[in-house]
Amino acid sequence: MDSKSAFVYGQVRRALQSGRYAPGQRIDPARLAAEFNTSPTPVRFALYRMVGEGMVADYARDGLHVPLLNEVALRNLYDWMERLLLMACDIGEVPTFQKVEKPESVTAEGDLVKLTWQLFDAIARATAHEPLHHAVKRANDRLAPIRRAKQELLEHTGEELSQLNRHWQRRDMPAVKSALRDYHERRKQLVPCIVALLSERSDRLH
Repeated sequence: MDSKSAFVYGQVRRALQSGRYAPGQRIDPARLAAEFNTSPTPVRFALYRMVGEGMVADYARDGLHVPLLNEVALRNLYDWMERLLLMACDIGEVPTFQKVEKPESVTAEGDLVKLTWQLFDAIARATAHEPLHHAVKRANDRLAPIRRAKQELLEHTGEELSQLNRHWQRRDMPAVKSALRDYHERRKQLVPCIVALLSERSDRLH
């Protein structure tokens, strides 16, 4: 990937994480090319890389969109993330000379979507298992727009994430695994509500 495509890729990835694009929303390559003052080619190259990674969906004549998952696909994605993180806990932290940055502290004023991404990434990165870390990053990226869009459906998410982070900072792996199972079970139970909410919001965009 050349430097222009890499730049566009990074910018769109951050936009998806920040909530600029909601699930189901169309992504216009021409508008991005104008925004980043580049030709359409590097934009399309970056977006089709994201299609391959599951962050963007190609609906042919309808163009490129943020994926709007059905119930089966969303439940499978939550299950996949849970399995990856539990595997990371089983591998455990590998001693390394490279210092692993701690995720930011969880506060009521913090960006819980960003903090969740950082915490899950830290758990996977600590294993020094590159394929596993890569898989968690991709699942994290795919879930970020969904996490941001459905925040109103879950209560006490700050306390939930804070407790999980405390277990992780103490490296209490049995407690981390239990908290991860509870975290994902809450969301899998809400999958029908999440999909309905995202579909309703997507309909308003069209």
